[in-house]
Amino acid sequence: MRLKDKVALITGGTSGIGEATALLFSREGARVTITGRNPERGAEVVRRIEASGGQAMFVGADVSSASDCQRVVNETEHAFGHTDILFNNAGVYYPQTALACSEREWDEQIDVNLKGTFLMSKAVLPGMIARKSGVIINNASGWGIVGGDHAVAYCASKGGVVLMTKAMAIDHGAQGIRVNCVCPGDVETPMLPADAKMRGLKWEDYIAGCANRPLGRVGTVEEIAKAVLFLASDDSSFMTGAALVVDGGGTAD
Repeated sequence: MRLKDKVALITGGTSGIGEATALLFSREGARVTITGRNPERGAEVVRRIEASGGQAMFVGADVSSASDCQRVVNETEHAFGHTDILFNNAGVYYPQTALACSEREWDEQIDVNLKGTFLMSKAVLPGMIARKSGVIINNASGWGIVGGDHAVAYCASKGGVVLMTKAMAIDHGAQGIRVNCVCPGDVETPMLPADAKMRGLKWEDYIAGCANRPLGRVGTVEEIAKAVLFLASDDSSFMTGAALVVDGGGTAD
């Protein structure tokens, strides 16, 4: 087990990449806290982990709230003693150009995707610094490295996550903390059908466009979770400040 006796905190852990990562981390020996805004989905993920013999808890939270982030860390440390691994996964997306993007849509994407990553990291860092050990993984995007159409705020937020990852890696490496980010391409999550609908595209046309990359398909949440596990484990012990692209070759075109 690559995460035996570790404690992991995963934001946005009630569906998609976060859920898959929580399940995988538990199988690898970690005790897991997941956050989200849907208590029913959170309870179901916890139930699945416990049914497999793991330990998990759900804490409802809005990662754009500093007090919520601190409460999640406090409850995790009260239940499990400390936090070894933070996966900043929570994110939102609206497909809009600069002209069409409303101020509310801009603010929500920046607040959740970028500010939320900052706030949760800020809350968990003191404990990691005190123990001189910790791993932070941020969920960025291939669109945090290259631009994407109708995604102005999303690209801005994820590009910020990539560079914040590098800055945090520089700041905290000497304190025993590694900070990396994973940059997925299109992945089979609830976000894809929602994106197709918001763009006004038929599903078959939308998914064909997503699959137009060297590997000829979209990714699975399990594939991204395995990349996150690599970054969380000692398998990546000499990596910090890296942006690990897992996108089927989408950014290579």
